[in-house]
Amino acid sequence: MFKLYSQLTKFGIVIFVLLAGIAGYATGFFIESTFSVKHFGYFLLGLYFLSSGSLALNQVQEYKLDQKMPRTQNRPIASGKIKPLAGLIFSLSMLLVGINILFEMSVTAGWVAVTSVVLYNGLYTMLWKPKWVFAAVPGAIPGALPVTIGYAINNPDIFNSESVYLFMIMFLWQMPHFWLISLKFIEDYRKGGFPTLPVTVGVERTYFHIGLYTFAYAGVALASPFFILTSWIYALIVLPFAFVLIQQFFKFYNSNGTKNWLSFFMWTNISMLVFLYIPVIDKWSFLFIGRN
Repeated sequence: MFKLYSQLTKFGIVIFVLLAGIAGYATGFFIESTFSVKHFGYFLLGLYFLSSGSLALNQVQEYKLDQKMPRTQNRPIASGKIKPLAGLIFSLSMLLVGINILFEMSVTAGWVAVTSVVLYNGLYTMLWKPKWVFAAVPGAIPGALPVTIGYAINNPDIFNSESVYLFMIMFLWQMPHFWLISLKFIEDYRKGGFPTLPVTVGVERTYFHIGLYTFAYAGVALASPFFILTSWIYALIVLPFAFVLIQQFFKFYNSNGTKNWLSFFMWTNISMLVFLYIPVIDKWSFLFIGRN
């Protein structure tokens, strides 16, 4: 039963969402405020219900397309283990609970949550993804909003440079992340009828766009001192990770995609968490090492 539930809600992705939300929560938290475990736990619960409900609803919306793709045809709704109506009721219930919790904690966070659902389950799933080769670019907006939701819980000023940096890291990370997956499963997406980048413009052009966004993603991380307060931790952690990320891309590119796919994919994902948590480490490092 838990396996079926975790497949429906895409539990692995939810973990990434929660980690991103925690980074936003910790960065937006005012040092003068008193930390409350109850407040933090309630936030995690709200974000968990929101992301789980949205991802489950996505499977309801796409179950007929999932049936065409070997990679996704065993998903709970596509395989018939869960009826579409049951999945719809379940996902909407989770969404309502999550949105309600986030609105109770912060009106700004609540509206960002609503925006993320409208963009992901509405525009992206129903309009952009089935018809547009570059759907991943605007589709990355709702994918980057969990960190903004976390920030907004403690600080409603989500357009300040600190919050914008967190959003941009998550936004730019998603293009190489998704296009690497679409390269790996190019035939699946072809069978499903999705006009992904490799299917529509070819593998070589996809390498170019992956490289373009990888450089932009690493560039924003390297430019973090222009967005946030940084210390020696910046040079110690960000620079090496950005360098290795670019190095992994070139190894992948020079092998014409035949080698280093997994290594580049993993470094892309790990670096995202590192780049998100640099502001957290910098902001709270004084608790452990002192700061004059």
